[in-house]
Amino acid sequence: MNEIKKVLITEEQLKARNAEMGRQITADFQGKELLAICILRGSYIFFSDLTREIELPLEVAFMHAASYFDGTESSGKVNLPDQNMLSVKGKDVLVVEDIVDSGRTLSALKATLLEKEVNSLHIVTLLDKPDRRVVDIDVDYSGFIVPDEFVVGYGLDYNQRFRNLKYIGVLKEEVYQ
Repeated sequence: MNEIKKVLITEEQLKARNAEMGRQITADFQGKELLAICILRGSYIFFSDLTREIELPLEVAFMHAASYFDGTESSGKVNLPDQNMLSVKGKDVLVVEDIVDSGRTLSALKATLLEKEVNSLHIVTLLDKPDRRVVDIDVDYSGFIVPDEFVVGYGLDYNQRFRNLKYIGVLKEEVYQ
């Protein structure tokens, strides 16, 4: 694809890191049943691959949560339309996110889930951009720390494109500016 500036994380690196994180989550939650929540849409590929690496009884759920609306910058507003549909009380919850950037989305989601009296709440993200944080949020499991560049692929998009790439790539600036 000529719109991709460079490959940042290869398919092989993604597979290896998912397996590693799956083993760690399995070890950390022995004897517990997890509720893994996929934050749609960007996390769906990562979620599918990661949950197959977790060797525990596992319930899955899906939620829409976003602070990006047709752009490259967080809007500052967080939309959680599915929050009342999910029963999490007393459960060990693992929130699976594609990328943590500003921290706004996860901070709002975390506050909402904690109000619902979860037993425990843990966050796993494929990609982490700690230099972009505007809200303090702790991530329990992080796949890769990435630079402040616009990344796509493996579920992450720009205007609903590039989600199907098997790798994480950096989008050329002229595509989104």
